Amino acid sequence: MSNERINLSIKNWAEDDRPREKLLQKGKQSLSDSELIAILLGSGSRNETAVELSKKILASTGNNLNELGKLSIGQLCKFKGIGSAKAVAITAALELGRRRRLEEALEQKKINSSHSVFEIMQPLIGDLGHEEFWIIYLNNSNKVIEKFQISKGGITGTLVDVRITLKKALEVGAVALILVHNHPSGNLKASEADKQLTNKLKTAAESLDIKILDHIIVTEKSYLSFADEGLL
Repeated sequence: MSNERINLSIKNWAEDDRPREKLLQKGKQSLSDSELIAILLGSGSRNETAVELSKKILASTGNNLNELGKLSIGQLCKFKGIGSAKAVAITAALELGRRRRLEEALEQKKINSSHSVFEIMQPLIGDLGHEEFWIIYLNNSNKVIEKFQISKGGITGTLVDVRITLKKALEVGAVALILVHNHPSGNLKASEADKQLTNKLKTAAESLDIKILDHIIVTEKSYLSFADEGLL
């Protein structure tokens, strides 16, 4: 049996099997997720092609690109055939995709529903492993003036300073606020602490003639709106 190393670089595949050529000839939409990742890899391991390796990596995350985006460089490097350079390429590509989605969401500056808040904030905090609390500051047309991270916490909670929240509102000239935080656990139930904080901010804001329009709890795939649920 020959000990010669098998070269599984994409450039040595049959032309019909090359994802780069497929993209050029048929367009990017014609490629599967694994084929797109294979282009980033360029080559596979000794015993499998880049596409086969990509399929294995995707399978480990249930073929979910959002879950793939959560893998660290170290976790990606555990796959045979993935070194730090390839792991960085995958991570960078998925981060660009996340930022593109965020920019597309921000094109809709006016808030007209709880879902529009979710579309803006999910790419930012929906898949984090820790809690973050953000304030969306709005003008009198419900257009976004600014998004501001008021605090960053642990897995189960975060603290919010009412004074900082309202000071910022006065600085930017906001007349309304939307509170947003994420639940890394995926639980969409509002806790007593969430309700108490909302009421505390609402009472303080009213004294400055600033409205709290909603409090949105965001998870990776869904959200809860205090306004929609009659909790505000």
